[in-house]
Amino acid sequence: MGFPGTWMTESESMVYRVVPKCACSTIGQILYYSDHGAFFDGDIHDATTGLHKWAREASQARIEANVRQHGSYAFSCVRNPYTRILSSFFDKICGIQRNGKRYRGNLVPMIIQKYGIAVGGAAGGDDFDQIESFRRFLLFARDTIRWKRPMEPDIHWSAMSGHLATFVINGGTFDRIFWTEAFNDGMQGVLNAVETPHRVDLNAIPRFNESEGHGPKRAHPVEDYFDDLSMHLVYEIYKRDFELFRYDFENPGNKMPIGEIDLDEVHAKLAE
Repeated sequence: MGFPGTWMTESESMVYRVVPKCACSTIGQILYYSDHGAFFDGDIHDATTGLHKWAREASQARIEANVRQHGSYAFSCVRNPYTRILSSFFDKICGIQRNGKRYRGNLVPMIIQKYGIAVGGAAGGDDFDQIESFRRFLLFARDTIRWKRPMEPDIHWSAMSGHLATFVINGGTFDRIFWTEAFNDGMQGVLNAVETPHRVDLNAIPRFNESEGHGPKRAHPVEDYFDDLSMHLVYEIYKRDFELFRYDFENPGNKMPIGEIDLDEVHAKLAE
């Protein structure tokens, strides 16, 4: 299986396991900048040079050799499951993507038909009941993850622990996993532990939110989207994420973690 979703600087100063919807655009640009002293011109996900990526066949041998030998500082970043699934809904389901089309072609029309969601019209600009539509989307997301119907789960709403498990099961070891909600502290901890060709000043780094503006603005506080049934579904999908990364399942309105991540526990549980 190798190391899907793994990026590495060309200098091999850092290895990063991407978790979608967890500041991955900003982190990728920081990796790129740390080697080249400039940002990639465009969405870092589109970069085919300047950064080793598992999706590039030419990078796979270098990444695999490094990760199996733990040759570089390896890290990842996680996010509160409640805000992550909400962000996925507004970006990927309600939003028009960079190519001017809906995400994954017939995905959105299929969910509209089978689950009765609304997405704000053809251009995504019309008013609609965000809470009702999100809760119906949550049923769809649960069905994809639990039963792989009506399709395989998408990387943007599959569990974070599942993404990280592929790294661990295949022989990788994390030196740090930090929270999106405490991004500067976490990313600075990574940068303090490595030497890079170009110094990175986090305070001067813009946030590369490539999904911003794709979809409608969230009209309500996070907690308003989750009733008892929705919370039950979220826990069914993301139980291990809440437990390993110390997020507060009981209060959807609290995006901050409530404890410290135990890397030994993460490696033990993800290797099972």
